[in-house]
Amino acid sequence: MFQNHKVVDVHGHMSTPPHFRGHLGGMVSLNTPNRKLDISDEQLENAQKSHLKGMDERNIDVQLLGPRPVAMWHWTRPFLQEAICRLTNDVIARIVKLHPDRFVGMAQLPQSAELDTRNCVAELERCVKELGFVGAYVNPDPGGRRQAPGMHDEYWHSLYAKAQELDVPLMVHPSTSYDTRIEVIPHNYQMNNYIEEFIAMHLLSHSNVFETFPRLKIVICHCGGALNRFIPTDHHLAQKDLSKNLFYDCCAYDVNFLTAAIKQKGVDQMMFGTEFPGSGGAVRPDTGRPSDDLFPVIDSLEFLSAEDKLNIFHKNPLKVFTRVKV
Repeated sequence: MFQNHKVVDVHGHMSTPPHFRGHLGGMVSLNTPNRKLDISDEQLENAQKSHLKGMDERNIDVQLLGPRPVAMWHWTRPFLQEAICRLTNDVIARIVKLHPDRFVGMAQLPQSAELDTRNCVAELERCVKELGFVGAYVNPDPGGRRQAPGMHDEYWHSLYAKAQELDVPLMVHPSTSYDTRIEVIPHNYQMNNYIEEFIAMHLLSHSNVFETFPRLKIVICHCGGALNRFIPTDHHLAQKDLSKNLFYDCCAYDVNFLTAAIKQKGVDQMMFGTEFPGSGGAVRPDTGRPSDDLFPVIDSLEFLSAEDKLNIFHKNPLKVFTRVKV
């Protein structure tokens, strides 16, 4: 809690028994989309114990729970991705049902480099209307080869129209990259994250997407991937108001970067996000706590007022994700 308000983490990833991801891998390796998943509620519940304990330790009251981006398998053939996506969303819905006071669902979409986003519309609608989800993850490069149309392209318009109609934000979170130049870098998907997020931010900022879809809300993870190095009035930056459409989470573990990102993007467009459980397990030398324990980090930032912190931790997530009820 913060000032008697629940702390809402907009960026959380599902925890599952180990054989869940093995099952998805089997679907891909066997080229068989209709394999039956055998996971009991008891097994799912056991997988949530450490997840919930970690949330409590990180002062997270409510978490928007989405897929593991590295396991979205968007590079697979469309007929497999449809099945993987639906199965993943069904499991997220089961987890939310086990702990409706702690978790809220975020959808995976059956994206494919071979198709435009029309094939994602039905699953988004199912997740929102039938499963009660409040938004969806989008991968700006589903094939992992930097060949997909940019997020300003008409390729995305079917999905944008449906998200606007349903009043659910789309969260930009890349996944695996097959860029051979970065193979030498361990966990190079993290580098792919901030490259693709930064590109997405500028394509959305410089295009007419939000003129075409004025009520569309897009959240870019990891503070938008990277910082702008120009002053706000420079011709490289978009000279228009994006405060009602484009938002960011605070999922950055380096304090200097996080500070600069909040100052550059502005408090009104920032929301609390940890990516827990995910890549933030490195221990901070100064605290002995994992780097994704971001609540005390943000709470300690002296340039933020108490009202600023309340906006980041509670008000802004509810302003953007209007279907969340806490």
